[in-house]
Amino acid sequence: MRRPAARQLALVALAGALVSTGAAAPPGPGGPGGTPAKVPVAAGYGGAVASVDADASAAGIAVLREGGNAVDAAVATAAALGVTEPYSAGIGGGGYFVYYDARSRRVHTVDGRETAPATATETLFQENGQPIPFAEGQTSGLGVGVPGTPATWKSALDAWGTRSLGRLLKPAEKLARDGFTVDSTFRSQTELNEARFRDFPATSALFLPGGALPAVGSTFKNPDLADTYAELARKGTGALYRGPLAEDIVRAVRTPPVDPAATRKVRPGDLTTADLRAYATKRQDPTRVRYRGLDVYGMAPSSSGGTTVGEALNILERTDLSRLSETQYLHRFIEASRISFADRGRWVGDPAAVDVPTRELLTQRFADARGCLIRPDRTLTSPLAPGDPRDPKPCATTGQAAPTTYEGENTTHLTVADRWGNVVSYTLTIESTGGSAITVPGRGFLLNNELTDFSFAPAAPGVPDPNLPGPRKRPRSSMSPTIVLEDGRPVLAVGSPGGATIITTVLQTLTGHLDRGLPLVDAIAAPRASQRNQTTTELEPGLWNSPLRAELEALGQGFRQNPEIGAATGVQRLPDGRWLAAAETSRRGGGSAMVVRPHGKP
Repeated sequence: MRRPAARQLALVALAGALVSTGAAAPPGPGGPGGTPAKVPVAAGYGGAVASVDADASAAGIAVLREGGNAVDAAVATAAALGVTEPYSAGIGGGGYFVYYDARSRRVHTVDGRETAPATATETLFQENGQPIPFAEGQTSGLGVGVPGTPATWKSALDAWGTRSLGRLLKPAEKLARDGFTVDSTFRSQTELNEARFRDFPATSALFLPGGALPAVGSTFKNPDLADTYAELARKGTGALYRGPLAEDIVRAVRTPPVDPAATRKVRPGDLTTADLRAYATKRQDPTRVRYRGLDVYGMAPSSSGGTTVGEALNILERTDLSRLSETQYLHRFIEASRISFADRGRWVGDPAAVDVPTRELLTQRFADARGCLIRPDRTLTSPLAPGDPRDPKPCATTGQAAPTTYEGENTTHLTVADRWGNVVSYTLTIESTGGSAITVPGRGFLLNNELTDFSFAPAAPGVPDPNLPGPRKRPRSSMSPTIVLEDGRPVLAVGSPGGATIITTVLQTLTGHLDRGLPLVDAIAAPRASQRNQTTTELEPGLWNSPLRAELEALGQGFRQNPEIGAATGVQRLPDGRWLAAAETSRRGGGSAMVVRPHGKP
């Protein structure tokens, strides 16, 4: 394949600039006084890990160093993130796991999305025919779905792992027991949730020790979570789905443990032990599109990530983005995002409950029919009506437009590669920052509020909505763990948190690197725009304060400011055989990129 010239230059630049660059990890998670420094980019041999947290990345690197593979390291990293990033992820949530197997040269996925109770109906979040306030769904038992993260770990390890779950949980258990050092991000996220947390005694006791916000530089310990990890290590992940732990979860959902003095209206949920016992992950084919001669694999529905990123790439495929001005590049990126989100809203939901035209959404024919709506001198208007992927008509829309519904923005993503060439791109979440705010008493982890990703009511009256609640249905997600192959071998893996902005973050990172020639760490750090079929496009300050904004406004684009969009990580295979790990330089306090051996030979 002939790479775009911009990408060739980026690879050459990286190969030279990173000759002596790298970050290796200590033998395991550092904890107080031993937390490794955060470095946003590292290159070397033996494997790589990138996450938002240095202790978590170190846990994964330790597994790789001891001979574990990418799947083993991903589980260890995710478990550690459940300790240090408890407001973003943990065993009370779910996610999507994308894996490239070097031996077979195939990409596999695990759908570990949470599910609604068997009793859920389309009116789950309605009262007297009207949607309840979002805050009452967010902080409630009503929004809690069956957690999928522990089952995801089991599914991945059973299929492709080489180490036992018990062994892989040990670093996270130790980190929870010994504690980690509080940074400004953890404190600020706690402060944002302080009012919610104070209404739940178990949550307040854990995250507001002594009744106060945790101080930056202090040591945060979670012995209850350490004990829960130890229980899962002994009994297996099935302990969360049946037995005393399952009963504790159900009790917390059905009778939320609220402070009697709290004035907040906290609605109970209807989750049962039968719902937990019935939970299963889904192994399914990934999405796949060809882009610039590369194969881009993503997560199929119930996530909308793979279809929406894929459709947007297909639209952009017809334009040489490397030759456009920065203004025209961003204009095309924004318009492709707008169109693909219009189609996402109409067609994508849980395929077990609704008919999702996944294959048709990803055809070049459909992308061409939609992409011809884009004009270089003017802007489309949102909400834009969807197209019909089953019967594409050039430059046509079908039916009535519907706005994009709200989706919580806090999640975490990790990427891992090992010495054999296996790669994992894994996004996991508990939905809102702090999830439901309900800590399972005595267990040390927060429960998700993922069911609020369902539409509380149809997005527009009379317009079919594939994302309404239903019995044991998975809510639509925007998580977009992505792996890119060239001639059957991995060249890149990326992903991000950020709710619906995940899709635009991954799309912008891919095009920034593959088309615009940015080294991966710079593509991740670049100021972001996010258009999701809304009247205005969100801009980070780097674009908001740029002359580019006025140039785009002259084309009819409208904007609103967002201080921070996403927090991506990625890994890349360099031409000389080394792995590059890349993370954020500043978002969420910066990410953590590590490799097993920064120097030496394979």
